[in-house]
Amino acid sequence: MSAEPVPAESASAERKDDHVRLAAAQYERSPADEPFADVSFVHHALAGIDEDLVDLSVQVLGARWSSPLYINAMTGGTAETGRINRALAIAARETSVALASGSVSIALDDPSVAGTFRVLREENPDGFVLANVGIERSADDARRAVDLLGADALQVHVNAVQETVMPEGRRAFSSWQRSLAAIVASAEVPVVVKEVGFGLSPETLTLIADLGVTGADVAGRGGTDFVRVENARRAAHDYDYLIGWGQSAVACLLEAPERSPQLLASGGVRTPLDVARALALGARAVGVSGTFLRVVLDGGPDALVTRIRQWQEHLRALCALLGAPEPAALARADVIVRGATAEYCRARGVNLAPLAHRSAAVPTDHGGAHGQIHAERSRHDR
Repeated sequence: MSAEPVPAESASAERKDDHVRLAAAQYERSPADEPFADVSFVHHALAGIDEDLVDLSVQVLGARWSSPLYINAMTGGTAETGRINRALAIAARETSVALASGSVSIALDDPSVAGTFRVLREENPDGFVLANVGIERSADDARRAVDLLGADALQVHVNAVQETVMPEGRRAFSSWQRSLAAIVASAEVPVVVKEVGFGLSPETLTLIADLGVTGADVAGRGGTDFVRVENARRAAHDYDYLIGWGQSAVACLLEAPERSPQLLASGGVRTPLDVARALALGARAVGVSGTFLRVVLDGGPDALVTRIRQWQEHLRALCALLGAPEPAALARADVIVRGATAEYCRARGVNLAPLAHRSAAVPTDHGGAHGQIHAERSRHDR
């Protein structure tokens, strides 16, 4: 099927194309830091298992995913972004990975661009699809977004930092908690709160857990920086001092409280090793946006299918190397945390030492990162 025709572009649609262009340009530059590089596995030479014993499937948001990898929220709303969404949907269908839409808000306001989102389901009729709306939208808008895609779950994105820098941004944040509560109360599918690249603190994770949110994509600093994106759209480029704001996904996972929603991770995921690192720190699944966007822009859906299959193959190999018969078992692997992430954790009172001895089952006080990750493991088993 082909996407519905897209009319002359509005200012909102033009912004969507700007986001894609500027996000892709960020991918070309070396990131200021790569937080996942602060995490390394302790190598145990005889700990491996046969690769054919590894099962990559995971239980996420009430469904069984074939692997702990998903294509995360990107775009939609224009002819060009509709073509990108078509390519993403084809890749998701061919590799059986879950797929999250970009913000559907533009289609809720302008139904003529709905086809640029609906293509995600048209090309991927049996896949797991997450719709996406901003936290400020109404419960009715959230329902309409789910209906538009026949979605299996709903991402609610939070982007206060982006709104602060965006030339047309809305800075009325005080109603967001009430809005989220209303969306969760009326939702008929699991709700995932997703940051757009600045991280979810333990305080925030506790708050949204109390509101009944099912999942949390911590979506931390290290990937696409929407301060950089929006600042580039400002005539004066006067918010450059906020570039690099927020916590990394690694830091968010390490200090996540035991009473968190199901943890998903994204933000700066560039290799299958980064996926394994996130899983080892308690993520149930890992989302990728910028890296996969660049592949699609360069080579189309076939190139992305090849890349995702390669990542799945490599992740299976890494699990075998680390002696993990399933992704959740990576939460028992020994890891060392160094650099800026370790400094952040020390300042926040997170005890990192037990992470280096998990495979030996060293007794701990089950506090901080170690306790949370083992708690997350127990949730995987349920």
